[in-house]
Order: sequence, then C-alpha cells, then structure tokens
Amino acid sequence: MLETFVNVFRVPELRKKLLFTAGMIFIYRLGGHIPTPGIDSGVLKEFFATSQNTLFGLYDMFAGGSFQKATIFAQGIMPYISASIIIQLFGTVFPYFHKLQREGAEGRKKITQFTRYGTVLLALVQSVGVGIFLQSITSPSTGMSAVIPSMIGIKFIFVTAISLTTGTIFVMWLGEQITSRGIGNGISFIIFIGIVARIPDAVFGEIQQIQAGTRHPFVGFLVAAAVVAMTAIIVLMYQAARRIPIQTPKKVVGNKMYSGQNTVLPLKLLMAGVIPMIFSSSLLFFPNMLGSFFPKSEFMASFTSMFAPGHWLYSLVDGLLIIFFTYFYTAIIFNPVDIADNLKRSGGFIPGIRPGKHTAEFLDRVLTRITLPAAFFLAFIAEAPYLFMGMFNMSFYFGGTSVLIVVGVALDTLVQLESHLQTRNYEGFLKKGRLRGRRG
Repeated sequence: MLETFVNVFRVPELRKKLLFTAGMIFIYRLGGHIPTPGIDSGVLKEFFATSQNTLFGLYDMFAGGSFQKATIFAQGIMPYISASIIIQLFGTVFPYFHKLQREGAEGRKKITQFTRYGTVLLALVQSVGVGIFLQSITSPSTGMSAVIPSMIGIKFIFVTAISLTTGTIFVMWLGEQITSRGIGNGISFIIFIGIVARIPDAVFGEIQQIQAGTRHPFVGFLVAAAVVAMTAIIVLMYQAARRIPIQTPKKVVGNKMYSGQNTVLPLKLLMAGVIPMIFSSSLLFFPNMLGSFFPKSEFMASFTSMFAPGHWLYSLVDGLLIIFFTYFYTAIIFNPVDIADNLKRSGGFIPGIRPGKHTAEFLDRVLTRITLPAAFFLAFIAEAPYLFMGMFNMSFYFGGTSVLIVVGVALDTLVQLESHLQTRNYEGFLKKGRLRGRRG
C-alpha cells in the first residue's frame, strides 16, 4: 500500500491534479474560519451548544461546520445543489430544458449557466433568511444578541446577504475547478471534506464523555461498532451490481476475422449514488428557510419543527423524496434506449433478447427492479440513525447520509486514481476484480 501511494506521486499528471485539489480544499477550509461581519462568536457558540435542533447539525454537516460559526461559507454548496435540482426538474416539465439535456456538450454548457444563475438567486434569498435568523439568536445565559449592537437591523442583513452570497459563489467556483482540473467531482468532494473534517471533534467529544463518566464505555463501543457496521453495509451495497451478459458476434474487417467476445454490462444497485439523499436534504431545508424569515411567529416555529430531523413528518417526506429522486436520477444517467441502440449498432446483443426495442424494454425492467431495493435502502439509511441518536443521546450529528457520502466519494476517488495508475502500468489501490460488482 505504501508503494502505491508513492506511485501516485510518480505520475506527473496525477501529482498535479492531487496538489491542485489539495490547494482548493485548503482555501475552502480557510474560508470556513472567516466570520461574517457583526457576529458575536461567543453568543453563537453558546446557542448552538445548547440547541437540540438536529436540523442545524444536518445543515452544518453539508456546510462543513461553517454554519454554526456563521462564516462567509455558512451556506456551503447547498444553494448550488438546490438550483441543480430545480433545473433538472425543469427538464421533465419544460420542452426547452428537455431539449438542452439532449444537446450534448452545448446543452450542458447552457444548463450549467442557468444553474449558476439559479445558485446566485437562491443564495441571495437564503442569506437574507440567515441574517434574520442570526439576529433572533440570543445567549441562553445573558440574553445578549448574537449580533453586535452597532450592526443590528437592515445593515446587518444587507452585509450578511452580500457576504454569504459571495461565499456561495466562491465555493461553487472551487467545486467546478476541482472537477475540471483536480480529482473527483468537486461538489461532492467539498461536502466530503466538510464531513471528514468534523470526525476528529466527534471522536474527541465521545472520548471526553467517557472520561467524564457521562457515557458508559460499552455505549461508546456500541456507537463505534454501529458506525463501522453501517460503513461496511454501505460499501457492500455501493459495490453491488447486476451483471447483464453481452455477446458480440464474429466480425470480418478487410482480410482479418475478429472472434466474438463475451462481456458484461454492470448495472450498479446504487447507480444514483449519494445524489438522492443530497437532493432530498436540500429540499427539506426550505421549510426551515421560510421559518427563518419569521423568527417570532409561533405558527412558523410549529411548522418548521415538523420538518426537523427525527419528526415523523420529516422522516416520511424525506423517505418519499429519496425514493423519488433515486428513480429520477437513475433515469437521467442511464437511458435504456440509448444503450440498446449502441449495442445494436455494434452488433452486440443480450442472449435470449432481440436487439432494439426488446433489449431496451429488458434493460428498463431490470433497472426498475434493482432500483426499488436501492431506493428503500437509501431511505432506511437516511432515517435509521435518528433513532440511534435518540437512544444513545449522542453529542454529535450522526446520519446515514454523511456515511454514504463519505463512502461513495472515497470509492469514486479511488477508482479515478486507479485508472490513472493503470494507464501508466502502476499497481493500483484496489485488487483486480474488487470493484466489479457481484452477480445479482
């Protein structure tokens, strides 16, 4: 394994990508410590330390810990994700956006442009809500406001809106730069880094509770075992695939005859990956955002409490959204008709299935069947940890969403590193056949 890490830096192109990615992540983490002007960090820290709202923990997870510190990156990448959801949903409703989705590189360029505009608009609206919310925060012990007196009012909301919107735009740019010039998907990688950066604090917090006697060591062991078990199950499901046999007949090209080949088309069980859970969490932030505009309204407080993680309504809506987005995103990234047409043009076929329309129907039927358990698995992974957190009174936010994101992004990044190493004839991280998937 040590030799493999050395090999990574022996490839000039890969070394350059890794160093660039590390530089972008360093800038992102540095910005996560620059506070929004006018914030009393002491009051803010005291408020969040005593708050029982797990929605703050969920949002803070996606923001990489910046939300509870009210830094310029407090909104993280969530407005960009929300804008991406809206634009993709537009593709199923408006013919213009559907046409852009099918126009290849030029269409994707236009969609990216609309997504950026949507990101700025959503970030601006949400940042106003965050500014109003921050002004409503007071110290539980002293009653002091989280905003310094000279900044309270429209001035603070304006400054906060400009700061957070600019921070979101910059984070979006960082993600795009990582995607184009670094390793992995930049947006997912930024969320991944934010989650991983909080792991040491969570571990030290649990150790301190055990040392202080507020948590039994056996309970701490159960917490660690649950995290390891969930990680192992997610890795297993993430690698699982339904392998469709493909046969290619003999070909005669000029004076040469090429023998037929037997290959497989792997249909991953979790083809949509972490996207459905990210999309669902992003949409469920909207009720809380609306509530932040009316911090003194009892009705809005009651309304937003129903959409807090752990509430039965939140769990129900979150589960249904995850199931919907699992099917929705799988349909976007995998088109059975296009796959069937490509197989027909290349002369390939599935044994026992006629090429063309029948192949597309077969692939669609198989994909529908394997997506159903995947969707319910994602919904279960997203909701089960809230019960676990309540049972053991955990001092940190723990969710299946975070574990799935960490596992998914880590495996995808390893696969990219593996492909770079293999093109240079270096031994990779993963043993042969390790990630091929299992026959379903």
